[in-house]
Amino acid sequence: MSRRPSLPHPLKTALAVVAMAALVPQLALAKTHTQERIEAQRAKIHQVHLQLNAKKAQLETAKEREADIQAQLAETNRNIGAVNGRIAQLDAQMKSTQRKLDWNKIQLAGAQATLRRHQDALNRRLVDAYEQGDLGYLDVLLRARSFSDFVERWNDIRYLVKANESTIRARKADEAKVAAIQNGLLGAQAELQGEQSQAQQQQRALAGLAQQRKNLLDAADAQRQSVQNEVAQLDEISEAEEARLEALVVQAQREEEARRQAERRARLLAGESVPPEPGAPGELMWPVSGPITSPFGWRMHPVYHRMILHAGIDIGVPTGTTVAAAAAGTVIVAGYEGDCGNMVAIDHGGGLSTIYCHMSQIYVGVKQEVQRGQAIGAAGATGDATGPHVHFQVMQNGKPVDPMSFLK
Repeated sequence: MSRRPSLPHPLKTALAVVAMAALVPQLALAKTHTQERIEAQRAKIHQVHLQLNAKKAQLETAKEREADIQAQLAETNRNIGAVNGRIAQLDAQMKSTQRKLDWNKIQLAGAQATLRRHQDALNRRLVDAYEQGDLGYLDVLLRARSFSDFVERWNDIRYLVKANESTIRARKADEAKVAAIQNGLLGAQAELQGEQSQAQQQQRALAGLAQQRKNLLDAADAQRQSVQNEVAQLDEISEAEEARLEALVVQAQREEEARRQAERRARLLAGESVPPEPGAPGELMWPVSGPITSPFGWRMHPVYHRMILHAGIDIGVPTGTTVAAAAAGTVIVAGYEGDCGNMVAIDHGGGLSTIYCHMSQIYVGVKQEVQRGQAIGAAGATGDATGPHVHFQVMQNGKPVDPMSFLK
C-alpha cells in the first residue's frame, strides 16, 4: 500500500490554523445558541414564577381568611362557654331558690297552723261563753276573797287576755313575714326563669353561629389546601425548570471553556506567544462585606417553608451595596432568574464558577470579561428574598460547594 507523502510543515501549520479558525466561529455559534436557550429558559421560569407568586398571594389570602374564621369561631366558642357558665350559675340559683321556697312553705304552713290553733281556741272560748254561759274570767273574779285578791286576779286575767292577743298578733306577723318572703322568692324565681330562658335562647343562637362558622372554616381549609397543592405543584415545576437552567449554565460554562481552548490552540498554531493557561482560582474574595445570615447546607426555606438545600451563603448587606466579582472570569449569565432574582454567573475556568443573586441592579453583560474585585451589580432583595442580601454560590464542575472553602 503506497504511503501518502507528508505535507510540508508550513502547509500543515496553515491548514491547522484554517481548521481552528473555522472551529472557533462554530463554538461561538454554539455558545450563542446555548445563550438563546438560556434566555428562553429564563423567560419560562419567569412565567412560572409569576404564576407561583400569584398563587402564593392567593394562598396567603386563603390563610388569612382561614385564620380570621378560626378566630371568629374561637370567639363564638368562648361566648358559648360563658353562656353555658351563666346557665349553670342560674341553674344553681334556681335550685337554691327552690330549696328556700320549699323550706319557706314549711315555715308558712307551720305559722298558719299555729295561728289557726290560737284563733280556733279563742273562737271556741267565745262560743262557749255565749252558748253555755261559761263566764270564765268573770267567775275567777267573783271568787276573790278580798279586794286585793280581786285586783290581783283582775291583773292576771288582763295579762292573760293581752298575752292571747299578743300571741295572735305575733303569729299573724310571722305569717305575713313568711308570706312576704314567699312572694319575694317567687319573684326571684320568676326573674331567674326569665334570665334562664334568655340565656338558653342565646345559647341556641350561638350554637347556630358556631356551626355556620365551622362550615365556613371547613370550606376555607379546603380552599387553602387546594391552593397549597397548586403552590407545591408550581414549586416542583419551578425546581425542574431551574434544574434545566442550571444544566444550560453548566453547558455554557463548558462551551466557554471549549472556546477558550480552541482560541488558545489557534493562537499557538498561528505562532503567537500565549501565556500559560490559568487554572481555577484557589482563592475567592468576598463579593460584599457583611455577616452571614444563612450558611451553606440544608435548611427550612424562609419563603417555601420546607427543607431545601441552601446551595450558597447569604450575606446580609443594605440594598445598593456594590457587589464585586470574586475572581476574574467571563460572565455567562446576567439577568432575572426566577427565585434568584437579578443574577450574575461568572465562569472562572477550570470548572469553577460563581453565582450572585437577588441584586437590585446588574452592571455587566453576557460574554463580558471581568476582573477580580470588579463591580458587577448592587445588592437588593429581588426574587424570593425576605430582605436585602447577596446569595453567593460557588459551583465546581457543575455542583454547588460550600463557598467558605474558597473565601479568604
